[in-house]
Amino acid sequence: MAPRDLQALLGELADLAAGAGMQPRTNPYGADREQVGDLLLPGTEGPHPVVVLLHGGFWRARFDRSLMAALAVDLADRGWATWNVEYRRVGNGGGVPETLDDVRAAIAALADLSEPLEAGRLVIVGHSAGGQLGLCVADEPAVTGVVSLAGVCDLASAFADALGESATEAFMGGGPDDRPAEYALADPLRRVPAPAQVLLVHGDADQRVPVAQSRRYAQVAAAAGDARCELVELAGVDHFALIDPRTEAWAMIAARLETMR
Repeated sequence: MAPRDLQALLGELADLAAGAGMQPRTNPYGADREQVGDLLLPGTEGPHPVVVLLHGGFWRARFDRSLMAALAVDLADRGWATWNVEYRRVGNGGGVPETLDDVRAAIAALADLSEPLEAGRLVIVGHSAGGQLGLCVADEPAVTGVVSLAGVCDLASAFADALGESATEAFMGGGPDDRPAEYALADPLRRVPAPAQVLLVHGDADQRVPVAQSRRYAQVAAAAGDARCELVELAGVDHFALIDPRTEAWAMIAARLETMR
């Protein structure tokens, strides 16, 4: 997808979210201006099952949680409460461990909200870099499942391949040999098997995060005896179709989410 096409798509997704007329409530979970989340509730009576949304953008500050706003609306229509999390990113205080600390703090903050939520049983849906973040916090006690959409699942190879114009190097502060402790903390492959159910969804036409990222995670998980990790490859599907609620790919993902309630 060309940059101009990408900007057009992001504009369309923003219009979808705005046109739905559903206003989330923004709640802080920390003192930094980036430490906020948007809570959107369905129109049904609670307590509501909760999806934690983690956006992508190669951990860079110019991308924010608006990427997931259209999915939040679609999921609310399907009966889910959504917690669309912002976090510090490269360029505004993020990196390792700060970004992971933010995601964990955002998850913990759900228990303190007054809304009728099933905050003790959460499903995380993370796209791209958000997939990496979701897999790394699968050990949070409230997390029962993680759905990684075109996730960056193998940081060592992402560094070696300079994915996203060397985004991994910027996020991690160097390569695996230079920052072994940081990679042990933030590389999903180092945290296999995950203590939660894992669903990896990846299009084989993804030119931003190659499907080999999810394949490698699935292989390592299988070798570790993780029978709850599943990879779904989608033929001809690109990086952003997975967060477009108008696509067949998203309809499949939303259906699979119902089995993880």
